[in-house]
Amino acid sequence: MKGKRIIIIGAGLLQVPAIQIAQEMGLYTIVFDYNKDAHGMKIADYPMIVSTRDVDGSVRAARDLSQKMEIHGVITVGTDASTTVAAVANALGLPGNRFEDAYAASNKIRMRERFKKNNVPQPNFFPVWNYEEAMEAFKHLDKPVVVKPADNMGARGVMKVSSENDILAAFNRAKSASPSGEVMVEEFMDGPELSIDMLIYNDEIYVTGVADRIIEFPPFFIETGHIMPSALEKEKIEDAVNVMKAGIKALNLKIGAAKGDIKVTKNGAMVGEIAARLSGGFMSAYTYPLSTGVNLIKNAIEIALGNPPSDLKPKWDKVSVEKAFLPGSGIIESIDGIENAKKLEGVKEVFIKTKAGDILVTPTNNLEKAGNVITVGKTRDEAITIANKAMSAVHFRLTDEKGITIEEIKKIAQEKLASKHNANYLFKDNTDEKTGLSHYSFNPSIIHEEKEIKLETTLFNMHVSQPIIIDTIHNLIEVIDGLMDIREYYEIMIDTASNCEVLAILNDFNNEELFELSIKTIKGSKRGIIIIDGNNNKDILLQRLREAEKNGACAVGIDFSYCYNINSNDKIYVKSEKELSQIIKQIDIPVIIKGIASENDIHNINSAHANGIYFSNNNKYTLKGMEKVADTISRAVCNLHNSHKMQLTSLAESPRYGVDVFKYFMLGANAVSITEDSFIAAISKGKKGLEYAIYSNKLELEKIMKIFGQSSLKYNNAIWRKN
Repeated sequence: MKGKRIIIIGAGLLQVPAIQIAQEMGLYTIVFDYNKDAHGMKIADYPMIVSTRDVDGSVRAARDLSQKMEIHGVITVGTDASTTVAAVANALGLPGNRFEDAYAASNKIRMRERFKKNNVPQPNFFPVWNYEEAMEAFKHLDKPVVVKPADNMGARGVMKVSSENDILAAFNRAKSASPSGEVMVEEFMDGPELSIDMLIYNDEIYVTGVADRIIEFPPFFIETGHIMPSALEKEKIEDAVNVMKAGIKALNLKIGAAKGDIKVTKNGAMVGEIAARLSGGFMSAYTYPLSTGVNLIKNAIEIALGNPPSDLKPKWDKVSVEKAFLPGSGIIESIDGIENAKKLEGVKEVFIKTKAGDILVTPTNNLEKAGNVITVGKTRDEAITIANKAMSAVHFRLTDEKGITIEEIKKIAQEKLASKHNANYLFKDNTDEKTGLSHYSFNPSIIHEEKEIKLETTLFNMHVSQPIIIDTIHNLIEVIDGLMDIREYYEIMIDTASNCEVLAILNDFNNEELFELSIKTIKGSKRGIIIIDGNNNKDILLQRLREAEKNGACAVGIDFSYCYNINSNDKIYVKSEKELSQIIKQIDIPVIIKGIASENDIHNINSAHANGIYFSNNNKYTLKGMEKVADTISRAVCNLHNSHKMQLTSLAESPRYGVDVFKYFMLGANAVSITEDSFIAAISKGKKGLEYAIYSNKLELEKIMKIFGQSSLKYNNAIWRKN
């Protein structure tokens, strides 16, 4: 094997063992990953910056490499990149499954269709594209059901639903987590769940591990650990193994690895899903080798190179346990005891994925864990006891709600921006006057029933945890200079939007380089909105809007705010209603118009068929006496809510968390963009600072909604009056 070259797709924590094992085998490792700073990229012999999901890009990169050096195999471990692996293998003539079969093992709908055709035991299901279809599926299936994206992993977007009242939220959540937009509704399978690894070579299927999965935190499906080997009865395990083998044959997987989630129900084993790869969750790399002495990844690499697996005979019979650290929610002040946990006999690995300053939330998918511990023992009880001791030895100190404040973030940002005179406005507290909120009084209700608060909704066809959009300040380029690279800032915004399930706006500021940066940043996120400066001719606007759409923006916008700055030396491009309509009709995603100053503008925008109106404060411009956002909303937006199906996005110049945001919703907005305070948070503490700001806003919103007796953020003119 020495001197041979293998491509490994992915460089994350779960792929690092594969890279290391390949190198121990004497192989030259070529590693593809989008994150140049991933640990696996640093230890690779030949790192290449290519997204694991970019099938075409990976094929092009592999073909280019094959012109320079001979490639002998391609593999992935623990990540959903089997289609990429198959495409590269097919393109280079390497051992691998057909692309269409790998795709069927990656798309849960295609998978279920193949299982149905081949009578593989599975739950009843319906593929759905919209809410109406999801509701129809719910009516025809036994309850409860599971709503899930067709093409994602790690339990992202997956939710158990028992009531039709929750279908909309579950559908929106699943759709926003699906790269293709495909969603599936299936009957819930009740019973223990097994995680099974198998290897496939020369028409023979080898069983290489059966573990008990521990799933908690309903209505979500969070794997909080697994135990190897399974403690289920032999007959039930054999049934599960046979069902998985039938599933592998139905998917036409001929070579490589397969990982199955198999449910053991009262009616027998059923397939949850089968992936064309080795398992993640530390099973193939850690718990199976610890339990049996078999180097599973080494055998999988041998198959990827076209050779039979060399050594699958267990060398011992032990029990290995993986458990996840889930210390609660809040901000981490400190983490202690890691070294003490590692010193415990039987503890093999302690992975801590978080650090002081990170925000922990109640998990809704398998990526939101604080860390993991791996242990081994002679018996099941011994391995579990060691794992529990290790968990107890590690102390996550979290701030409680009272300890979470904005003051520290603001103080750090002020220190960083002390020399920036053009940033002084960021810290002024007279936001009520700037936004016009001082013109209104809001009257809480003292006596009312406590209602369930629901902040989740849909914005621009995306599920959001709260109707908040992170936006950039108007003079970002000048203020951020010397403090942070704009590329880093834009990445912080998009990462935060993804982690917090909100949206983020990236502005091009009429700068071609910034536009290209915006395009690169939003790729693959589906939570990015690109706003184009409107001071361009029709052709440039249309070209940029189309490019943003092509690269995955969930919405685009045109900003006409420049019109208010009469001191500008730039040529002014004024758009007619007809010209605007022509542009909008050529874009298939929602189009937002920013810089609205009058009801006449609103009428013209509506006639031009825009999907959103972005009300922004105009105090920063030369023209004076213009209406404030609050006044425009209270007088005009409520009419649009009543008469048009228009998605309204209201920007507050500097709404403070919770209270001011709440006021805008009661005045008629259905989304609020946070600008100044989001910038302060990001400059202060980076991504974690911005995540904290969004988290704090959610807490404050929930508090104020309780005080006012509001269950949702909808226009309500009964609780405010104009002064």
